[in-house]
Amino acid sequence: MASERVTLTVADPDGEREVALSSPNREVWPEPGITKAELAEYAQLVAEPFLAANGHRPVSLERFRDGIGSEGFFSKNPPKGTPDYVDDVMVTYNSGRQHPQIVLTRPSAIVWAVQMNTVVFHPWASLAADADNPIELRIDLDPQPGTDFADAIVAAHALREVLDEAGLTAFIKTSGNRGLHVFAPIEPVHEFLVVRHAVIAAGRELERRMPDQVTMNWWKEERGERIFVDFNQANRDRTMAGAYSPRALPGATVSTPVAWDELDGLDPLQFTVRSIPKRLSEVGDPWAHMQDDPGRIDVLLEWWERDKSDGLGELPFPPEFPKMPGEPPRVQPSKKVAANWDEDGSRSDG
Repeated sequence: MASERVTLTVADPDGEREVALSSPNREVWPEPGITKAELAEYAQLVAEPFLAANGHRPVSLERFRDGIGSEGFFSKNPPKGTPDYVDDVMVTYNSGRQHPQIVLTRPSAIVWAVQMNTVVFHPWASLAADADNPIELRIDLDPQPGTDFADAIVAAHALREVLDEAGLTAFIKTSGNRGLHVFAPIEPVHEFLVVRHAVIAAGRELERRMPDQVTMNWWKEERGERIFVDFNQANRDRTMAGAYSPRALPGATVSTPVAWDELDGLDPLQFTVRSIPKRLSEVGDPWAHMQDDPGRIDVLLEWWERDKSDGLGELPFPPEFPKMPGEPPRVQPSKKVAANWDEDGSRSDG
């Protein structure tokens, strides 16, 4: 039996466009009963701020064929049959491999992504027009076991001060889960690895000021009950849920930009697919002017060089990355046998 199908009329900047939506009554989030049709409606209601934050850049789509209880998978390159109103751009990955990646530029493209059973949108930190150079510095504050959202708030305020001292203006959003994402708009003049070094420098400065509350340790066994500054989210093709993106969590929470004066005492669970449209109509988009005055990471790079001179060098990369220059051994400390590794962090034959 053919699945139920409806046709939605979506208002794009260049006119109305019809987008087919199959299985509109399928529950994407069974607990609150939010259907695919309701998600498509949400996509249209938040399209303007969503595209301002996530549009015109490479994006990975996290898709769930039968709602969030089913197994998810990622789409990066446009699937067969992608309509002409969904754009793409050729990107280069850390391996040197290249292929086209989806780019969303209009409301109908977001609705098409919903038709493709997308729940979570993962945008790059760079624009499609210059995919190699990020336009924002991103720092993920990730609560570890024994800590919570309130602890992340304390760290976020301190991180804002660090970035301000480095000449950057910080913006913040909930992750849609337990953490917080701090962004700072930057001029797109440095490639990803350089921006990652700036993130590491900011994280190390934060860690120095809050050693009992914040950690830069990549290995979980060394983090303790602290907020982890996930510096590897600054890498090329390492993404986090975008602003106004839903999350694949039971309550249909949304990764939501907030003003700094909203942060203390905030409950991130209040931001959902059903509540965000009303919030936008009442308080607007706290990130509306985020890209008006991008800063530079020069000061952070000076801190990076200072720390390198003091013996603080490169930090581990994610496991799927090729071995990087100066990277320490990719083995958790409790399993490392020093004699098996050379001074460059490569496995030796000894």
